[in-house]
Amino acid sequence: MEIAAGQIVTFQRQFSQSEFDRFAALTRDHNPIHVDPQFSARTRFGRTVAHGMLLYSTINRVLNTLLPGPGTLQVKQEMVFRHPTYTQTEITVRLEVIRIRSENEPIEIKTTIHLPDGNPACDGRALVFLPGRKGRFPGADKIFIASGKPGVKALKHLKLGQSATDRRTFTKENVAEYSDLTGDVNPLFSDPEFARENGFSGCLIPGPLISGMFSDLLGTRLPGRGTNWLKQNLHFPAPAYVGDEITTMVEIIRLRPEKDLVNLRGSCAGPAGELVCQAQSLVLVSDLE
Repeated sequence: MEIAAGQIVTFQRQFSQSEFDRFAALTRDHNPIHVDPQFSARTRFGRTVAHGMLLYSTINRVLNTLLPGPGTLQVKQEMVFRHPTYTQTEITVRLEVIRIRSENEPIEIKTTIHLPDGNPACDGRALVFLPGRKGRFPGADKIFIASGKPGVKALKHLKLGQSATDRRTFTKENVAEYSDLTGDVNPLFSDPEFARENGFSGCLIPGPLISGMFSDLLGTRLPGRGTNWLKQNLHFPAPAYVGDEITTMVEIIRLRPEKDLVNLRGSCAGPAGELVCQAQSLVLVSDLE
């Protein structure tokens, strides 16, 4: 497929509560703002809202099926969650090619999800390598290691430097459920021969499943149930393989009590300690349980 600056594709989708529940079961993120109607009714949302990583998976579906298409390799995703996405609401995913560098560098794509009233549910950008680029990831990004600004050391039950960790091994059955739920059928995730032909030793874990581990920690442990994601930046420095044990960590690096805001950094590492995902998160904690 020929790719040109200014190229645009769109895709429409609606979510049901059962799909919110399936994504919660898949990622283990049972944050009640997504799955508990009674809890959500007491929050600023008034009813259940989509997981941020479920929206990201829809962006990934379009990247991996329409633009650029099957075999796309993503190395960065930035997202700002501006308005909530409710069940039975038709969203429009819009991707626009912003910049094409040399064939050895990723292309930049603007990623936007619009609600029916025209407001953005989520906007940001992705950096992806075109299908056929064999097995090269960019390595760690030092920006994601930087500490936050010094200041307040406590907010609610939260403290500066507080952290949480988890470990998980994603199976081919997990990936099959992800693909069935989201429609993201990139063969890098499910076809071992295709993955090897593209320079990898096995099938890759989809980015939204890796980053879903952050969603789990943020929404259930730190800060905890009721956390509302506002911004998320992701960087994928190395491949994460289906069947590998992945260790995830999130750490509070800044607290802003005047706005109930918390900044965290996160990382996912493979079996040998190699970084496979780096993250920066901004969350709102005014609705914490």
